[in-house]
Amino acid sequence: MREDSSAFPWNVMVPELTVFDFDKSVAFYTELLGFKIRYQRQNPSFAYITLEENIQLMLEEYQDDGWNTGPLDYPLGRGINFQMEVSSLTPIENALRHKHYPFYEEREVKTYTMANGQSTTQAQCLIQDPDGYLLRFVEVVD
Repeated sequence: MREDSSAFPWNVMVPELTVFDFDKSVAFYTELLGFKIRYQRQNPSFAYITLEENIQLMLEEYQDDGWNTGPLDYPLGRGINFQMEVSSLTPIENALRHKHYPFYEEREVKTYTMANGQSTTQAQCLIQDPDGYLLRFVEVVD
């Protein structure tokens, strides 16, 4: 299944999100957010998608016999958010506003203290995808 790793920088950890409407989810991530399909397959419907250099996600359509650890009800992914560091928040925010897509939280600038005592400042906004997964897009500003 894995393509030549020298041609593509595979992340060592890639979340795989179960989605209820595969076509709707692929359109959301590719047409609205700008992800690209790295590869796709059928039975079950699956796509490996990427944004910029390092953001990688897998989308797989829900299956009754899939790796479901319990009932799946909307919103999916309760208790987790996926932080994705992008070079600029502006194109994502503009695309969302153009399509009147709701923000979970509008842009805010936050400073976080790291383990070494230094701090980092980032602009961030949060949205939910069609299945309710919470996506946090971050632009480092310091």
